[in-house]
Amino acid sequence: MSDRTLTCRDCGNEFVFTAGEQDFYTSRGFSEPQRCPSCRQARKSQRNNAGGDSYGGGYSSNDSYGGGYGNRSERGFSGGGGGQRTLYPATCSECGKQTEVPFNPSPGKPVYCRECFQNHRASSNRYDNY
Repeated sequence: MSDRTLTCRDCGNEFVFTAGEQDFYTSRGFSEPQRCPSCRQARKSQRNNAGGDSYGGGYSSNDSYGGGYGNRSERGFSGGGGGQRTLYPATCSECGKQTEVPFNPSPGKPVYCRECFQNHRASSNRYDNY
């Protein structure tokens, strides 16, 4: 496999898709990138800034390799390709507060607001080290 020259769909500039990158993309089942590294980085920054502290954004197999491992959205825990995240209304099972969650709540299963979820996570992690 040899290096290939691709054209960025955003800026129109050409960029090199190296043989090593091609191997990486192929091994992960990703399609080839459609954006140059600088446009991928700009898009990633734009997604991360737009979402505040949400779990949106993410790693699109069509767009980017990413390189490093940063916050959750940079590591690909988005469940989507970077579009607008759908939030569902819910009532916290702990405190009764109205909240929104990034999944469609199932009847009979508890749903927590961010604060109660953090409290549950903290209390369950206390005993993990024993």
